[in-house]
Amino acid sequence: MIEYANWIWTGEWGLEFDRVPTAVLFRKRIHLDTNVESAVIRISADSRYKLYINGRFVEAGPSKGDAQIWFYDEISIGQYLKKGQNVLAVIVLRFPIKPTEGNQSIICTNLPGLFLQGSIRDSRGKEYVISADGDWKCRIDKRTRFISEAAGFARLHFYEQVNETEEMWKWKEIQYDESSWQSACPYPKSQIRDAVSPGNLNPRTIPFMRRKKGRFQSLIALRQSQSLENVWNRMLSGMGEVYIPPHSEDVVEIDAGEEMTGYLHLILEQGKGAFIRLLQAESYIQPDAPRQGNIPLKTDRADAVRGVLEGYVDDYYPVGSGDKENPEEYEPFWFRTFRFIRLCITTGDEPLIIRDFYFEETGYPLDVKSWVQTSDSTLTDIWDISARTLKRCMHETYMDCPFYEQLQYAMDSRSQILFTYAVSMDDKLARKCMDDFKRSQRYDGLICSAYPNTRPNVIPGFSIFYICMLYDHMMYFGDKELIRYHMPSVEQVLYFYEVNRTINGCVGKIGGIYHQEKFWSFIDWAPEWKAGVPNAAESGALTMESLLYLMGLMKAAELAEYIGKTELRDEYKQIAESVRQAIRDFCMSPEGWIQDGPGYPEYSQHCQVFGILTGVLDAETGRSNILETLKNRQSYAQCTVSMAFYLFRALEIVGLYEETEKCWDIWRYMIASHMTTVAESDEYPRSECHAWGALALYELPAIVLGVRPAAAGFEKILIRPVPGNLMWARGEVVTPKGTIYVGWEREKTKKMQITVTAEEAVMPFIVKDSGIKYISGNGACRNGDIDVTQR
Repeated sequence: MIEYANWIWTGEWGLEFDRVPTAVLFRKRIHLDTNVESAVIRISADSRYKLYINGRFVEAGPSKGDAQIWFYDEISIGQYLKKGQNVLAVIVLRFPIKPTEGNQSIICTNLPGLFLQGSIRDSRGKEYVISADGDWKCRIDKRTRFISEAAGFARLHFYEQVNETEEMWKWKEIQYDESSWQSACPYPKSQIRDAVSPGNLNPRTIPFMRRKKGRFQSLIALRQSQSLENVWNRMLSGMGEVYIPPHSEDVVEIDAGEEMTGYLHLILEQGKGAFIRLLQAESYIQPDAPRQGNIPLKTDRADAVRGVLEGYVDDYYPVGSGDKENPEEYEPFWFRTFRFIRLCITTGDEPLIIRDFYFEETGYPLDVKSWVQTSDSTLTDIWDISARTLKRCMHETYMDCPFYEQLQYAMDSRSQILFTYAVSMDDKLARKCMDDFKRSQRYDGLICSAYPNTRPNVIPGFSIFYICMLYDHMMYFGDKELIRYHMPSVEQVLYFYEVNRTINGCVGKIGGIYHQEKFWSFIDWAPEWKAGVPNAAESGALTMESLLYLMGLMKAAELAEYIGKTELRDEYKQIAESVRQAIRDFCMSPEGWIQDGPGYPEYSQHCQVFGILTGVLDAETGRSNILETLKNRQSYAQCTVSMAFYLFRALEIVGLYEETEKCWDIWRYMIASHMTTVAESDEYPRSECHAWGALALYELPAIVLGVRPAAAGFEKILIRPVPGNLMWARGEVVTPKGTIYVGWEREKTKKMQITVTAEEAVMPFIVKDSGIKYISGNGACRNGDIDVTQR
């Protein structure tokens, strides 16, 4: 007797469907004799599913796994069921295994399928078992063609061309007749191995994504329409409809008010023979200006008068059978990223009525708990766009950018994770991120720079940022088991660098320009460099890769000490000192400047910054060097948005934190340009939403208010504000021990008066030598004047 595995697929599947993204539709009827007491199912799919019950959306998933681990979702569905007839409807989007033809961050297996098992208990105690078996009906969705978003650079492959049909448009509803559909084909258990994906099923480790109904702000441009602007705005607000006559064309542009990630919903009546194109864009661009590579000029992001929209499109051909009681609805399978939407509508012999057009905001349910106010009101706006950017770049993984790639990069994620800790103390997505990168580790010790990923993608330095993630988690949460689990991977990363040291003790040439070398040695989007790589790579090794190795050794030594591996700690400290000395001996000018490569006569701000962070430069030399790079910016490659976190740390260390006031001008310019999220780079603004630039979320609570861990697991809390040029600041900072209020003011004499308020349970963890004096018993701590100049 064959034992089945709760996995099903369609018998229609052929090789032609393995070459393109394809949706398969599943339906199952369940008749309940009475009301439901409880109902829970486990569901997954290769590649993605969307579950509906009785026509209502329930959930989408699974969270992203890979060839080693697959995730399932456990969902309580009782609220969607009723006495009598019920229908479970599932869309499964299957991506091709060939990397260039599918979504780059969704890894597929050789076995497409839908997994489902669960049970329903009614109010009389009767139990109904639900399983993915041959009782399900299924068919391939031939209405929808999933297409690449662009002819060249394309990582998503989920945009759509949909030709709705009379036969299929109500397929999720109870009354739909699926008798012509095929029965699903169950997989034998022998075919779905428990040791590998998709059989290696594990429970979801992160919360479900939020879904919140949102409204577009307004019509921003009426390019061509027989309807008035106020008619469109009433429809967008949910208070009216737009009538588009037969044989006409309408072109309008709609503003969401801010960069958004959400599911689009277009509600229609009539419109047989119509065509609707939905273009999604992050900003307006200047069409006649020269481009930087493939990046158009962007000035005022909301300038609909002089600018045009460029973006990605979905095409929809309505069936035209919708009416007031049963309107037609178009919702793309995947969420879309947009600030602006251009609707291009052409009608045939029938009019088209747009009843509604809205979106459901989606993303990781980040709860921002920390808040900060300062004497510089511009920092409030920077905080706001930073929080929005972080939210838009957090989904089932951290993302570099929600519009272009949706890939989880290690360098980006290290910063995003720190920002998440500082405002929410939520580490669930961070833990998944670190696990993802551990599973990506290669034979040579390096991790994949972006993962999950269907294509090889290695940037050597990004492996060091993985080590930094672990260090940050240790300091905030103190989970020794997590560190023990990851430590072997840390050792492999560092071994790669160690075996690639040359006779002079520095890291040798391990990469270079993208596509020209074995690995891409990306450092930053500095405009003086080609493809983000210092020019020194064209002739030899990069000093930055030795500096990153040194930073990794320093962090790893602390990780080793934390879990009791003292011999490993001592070994890493010894190697670190030898690398530090090698950089001084072979990568520095006689004047004390760190070169971009050994003996290479170019100097970047980056090398001076990391020289300060790793102790290669003493405080006096580091201070002098970094001041010079700030005063003569044209002579030195500057840290852009991605490296700003490290620049700020170096300025703090050498006592130049007041210089950060000018650095915030990058963000002030973004706001003045009507951006609502932080760009990938001030010099290379391809993406309008890159959360490595959400720096304010860390800088204001951890540095300006000064609340940060002084020992692993926040077992000691340091409260040491660094004011820079600010005159006052106040706010609340969330920590694992509880929320702490800090308020400070300073006078012309630079004396600072600090007030700290915390729960009694928090007070024992506050470091007493941080300048805070306690008033016992009332949950408040206050101090007298502090001489900031001595700090």
